Amino acid sequence: MAGTKIMIVDDESEFAATLAERLELRGLEVITADCGEQAIANVREGWNPDVVLLDLKMPGLDGLETLELIKNHDPSIEVIILTGHGSVASGINGMKRGVFDYLMKPVDLGELLGKLDQAVKKRRAGQ
Repeated sequence: MAGTKIMIVDDESEFAATLAERLELRGLEVITADCGEQAIANVREGWNPDVVLLDLKMPGLDGLETLELIKNHDPSIEVIILTGHGSVASGINGMKRGVFDYLMKPVDLGELLGKLDQAVKKRRAGQ
């Protein structure tokens, strides 16, 4: 996954920073955003991630609203919802809006890396 760009969007900044560090140790280029508004600003300013790891419940723009804005900007960006507040309904809603996958916190790093690899392959196949 060399050259892969990941954006972590989570209002739990300590969680985001720790996850970013773990992904960077595996050679991924990572940026974090603590809210949906910041994530959208990053994308609009030209930081074009391959995959966004997106929290579902955040103040301001929630995960599904942020997802919709990201997909409107660039439909090829893959989005994985990472949440501790999941429900079947929100998972189905996210899938209808173009979510690649939906994982519950705490997430197993091996499982996450596998999903990231699949998402990156899908994005690169579609470009």
